[in-house]
Amino acid sequence: MRDLLELRDEIDEIDQQIVELYQRRMGIAEEVASYKIKNSKKVFDKERENSKLSKLTALGETEFNKHGIRELFEQIMSVSRKRQYQLMTESGIYEKPNFTEVEALDYKKARIVFQGVEGAYTQLALKEYFGEGVDSYHVDTWRDAMEAITRGEADYAVLPIENSSAGIVSENYDLMVEYDHCIVGEQIIRIDHALLGLPEAELSDITDVYSHPQALMQCSKYLEARRDWEKHSVKNTAMAAQKVKEDGKVHKAAIASTLNAEIYGLKVLDEAVQDNQTNATRFIIVTNRHIFVKDAKKISICFEVPHESGSLYHMLSHFIFNGLNMNHIESRPVQGKNWEYRFFVDFDGNLNDAAVQNALRGLSEETIRLKILGNY
Repeated sequence: MRDLLELRDEIDEIDQQIVELYQRRMGIAEEVASYKIKNSKKVFDKERENSKLSKLTALGETEFNKHGIRELFEQIMSVSRKRQYQLMTESGIYEKPNFTEVEALDYKKARIVFQGVEGAYTQLALKEYFGEGVDSYHVDTWRDAMEAITRGEADYAVLPIENSSAGIVSENYDLMVEYDHCIVGEQIIRIDHALLGLPEAELSDITDVYSHPQALMQCSKYLEARRDWEKHSVKNTAMAAQKVKEDGKVHKAAIASTLNAEIYGLKVLDEAVQDNQTNATRFIIVTNRHIFVKDAKKISICFEVPHESGSLYHMLSHFIFNGLNMNHIESRPVQGKNWEYRFFVDFDGNLNDAAVQNALRGLSEETIRLKILGNY
């Protein structure tokens, strides 16, 4: 048996040869990019890559080596494509997304729509973002809000997208795919839930609690300790408070903000009933115009990938190779396709950044479908 140091020396020698061959290969890949630039050809040729991978894999002497060879060359080809995307961007070949840069959002004369009724958390986010005294109105559902900006009845809509305790508002993720609207801003507000009842009610009277499903989830520990209470879902926390007021029954209570106690003349029966005392919700500001502020720092996209092993890994590598910080990823089932998913990603950057353009170019060529949801 050979000495370990001798074996390691031989591995070092082989690794040096691999590095030299890799750099030689990348040099040729750059020549390929120059040819594609000159002849207006796409970088990604899936059929050729699959054919080449099959031939290379067949050279493996064992099943383990065959698997390793395929994985190795998938990575080499992926890196080669990324270098070619960079060279194309450097050559000025980049199909800019259908977004217009603006100096700032103009909402002095804007009309803003939100879902719910007076006192909804969405209204609080609206006021925090746009300020007091803006022209705003409410509708029954989130879809109604999206339809309002589609028809031009409102300039902006405010939608909850994610809660720190209960997770994403999945319906609004799906609506962002369905509608050709654009995220232009976000607002995070702290969520403090209270239990509200009629002025004459006491905590011992309560048998039925009303709130939005997410609010009920955010107060699950509090409600779990009161298993005899019936839980009822409504469209909005403020609607729950409104219902308790209108029904006039002492055994009914709502989980909503304390602001709703003032608006609807209710009594705060219990405060801070949420599980997480740092509970917060992120709201997005949406418009029907494809615009972004010039100093925007965050991009939201969604994409679908081939239903193949390693697909998501290869898509996410576009962020890694371009030095982009990805700070959020979610998946949603693709309607009508069992076990296939659409991925939503938030990452730092601006549509004018070369690194962003490289990543988006690669994603647009290699995903089944890519949509830029906004830069804000």
